[in-house]
Amino acid sequence: MSESGKDSDDTFISARMLNEFVYCPRLFYLEYVEGQFTENVDTLTGRFVHRNVEGQTPEFVLTEGKEKLRSVYLSAPHLKIIARLDILEVSEGEAVPIEYKKGQAPDSGGAWETDRIQICAQALILRENGYKSSHGEVYYASSRERVRVEITDELINKTLAALGEALLTARSTTSPPLVDSPKCPRCSLVGICLPDETNLLAYNPPAEMRRMFPMIPDSKPVYILEQGSTVGRSGDNLTVTLTSGKVENVRLIDASQLCLFGNVHLTPGALRLMAENSIPVLHFTYGGWFYAITLGHLHKNVELRIAQYGVAADSARSLELSKRFIDGKVRNMRTLLRRNHPNPSPTVLRRLSGIAKLVSTASTMMTLLGYEGTATELYFSNFQGMIKNDMMVQFQFSERNRRPPLDPVNALLSFVYALLVKDCLTMIYSVGMDPYLGFLHKPRYGRPALALDLMEEFRPIVGDSVVLSVINNKELDEDCFVHQGKAVALSQKGRKKVIVAYHRRLDSQVTHHLFGYRLSYGRLFEVQARLLARTLQGEIDQYIPFVTR
Repeated sequence: MSESGKDSDDTFISARMLNEFVYCPRLFYLEYVEGQFTENVDTLTGRFVHRNVEGQTPEFVLTEGKEKLRSVYLSAPHLKIIARLDILEVSEGEAVPIEYKKGQAPDSGGAWETDRIQICAQALILRENGYKSSHGEVYYASSRERVRVEITDELINKTLAALGEALLTARSTTSPPLVDSPKCPRCSLVGICLPDETNLLAYNPPAEMRRMFPMIPDSKPVYILEQGSTVGRSGDNLTVTLTSGKVENVRLIDASQLCLFGNVHLTPGALRLMAENSIPVLHFTYGGWFYAITLGHLHKNVELRIAQYGVAADSARSLELSKRFIDGKVRNMRTLLRRNHPNPSPTVLRRLSGIAKLVSTASTMMTLLGYEGTATELYFSNFQGMIKNDMMVQFQFSERNRRPPLDPVNALLSFVYALLVKDCLTMIYSVGMDPYLGFLHKPRYGRPALALDLMEEFRPIVGDSVVLSVINNKELDEDCFVHQGKAVALSQKGRKKVIVAYHRRLDSQVTHHLFGYRLSYGRLFEVQARLLARTLQGEIDQYIPFVTR
């Protein structure tokens, strides 16, 4: 019995999921079919309200002639419903399910419609198991009211109808978002659902675009760069012990990733804590080469990955997506040159505009890659013009080189691109896609091809922008670089400064060109990844890359 997955003969829908369906069919689809869930203040408050009944071993207590049982799991095989009853009271042959809710009872009296149907579903389960159940109760914690719900024929018919519709929705490919609904802003899945954004691109445009998720993500990556450090666990916190003996504590709620550079020890307890909380551990070489990721269980949304594999197997659809990635990259390269070059060549800007237009006409992947290569060469041939020359360190750039980088600018570009690809990779994992199967970048062992696809539009406006910022603001000196033969790499001091600048860029705000609201670049990664997922599943016709003016 599972609360997620496509409907089958052995799949049951829980009474709680039926409550979600009546409240919002799309919320039901995201949770039940796609296995999506995230916490917010409301869900955490609800968990607190249920603290006395959740996770307990069922035990009968006899009080005032009533048998009371907490946290009871029952199923109705005929109806295909399961439920965990918060409290079950049995007295004189009458079984009364009692459901705890965090909110308030309606001002008009009685219980909310969603809660009445959930209680009715629980009563039907009890009846199928041989109990008599003519009513149930809902306890609203905020208003401290215990409301009686009569199990009438009318309520039963509504519950059975909702159950049938829920089963049909579970078999569908998706469910449209609510339109201009006041329910959306407080929904814990609003940042996953993106109701107004999805309606604008796929269904009915909302009357007004609303940004209903935080502008900047609440948690941040944790970087451990000091060699010989140990990351351990203390309760639900991480402890970082430096070689000097200094111990620093990191609250798990503040960590979105754990990034380990070089020889850093991670204890089994800390690793388990990260895996249990779905927080990825990113592994880098001492020099900053991103080479591995450690995760707990993969995302449950196998339907999305099946859709991704189908698109990847279709050369025409792969080409269309690849065009969108390159279109965003070329247009953003032009914008960066126009903004940062003191005397941008009108010819160069005009050629980049022309290439961006040609990208949409490419009939083969080879033609598309030719356009991308021409634009990139043109862009980097003018990159030096965006670098100020009155520096203590001579930042001379003539061409893009790597493996290894041969000058400080290329060392910076390689390191920042490594940070960018790890953020795109972790975002792709969190959304539910396979980061190793791309469309523009073809699969190769160990290559996060889809992460490289997604980062194309962000290379100029995030990656290159960070490099220009740390150079032109004179944030680096000679000690920030290590020279070995012809190769150049960042020192630990240099990496620290670049990481600070990188996250300063991710926290900076930008106006989304489609949706009109402001958000940080760090949040923008997630929005674009979710729009890509919607495109793969066919809900949105065409992926639209982010471009800045």
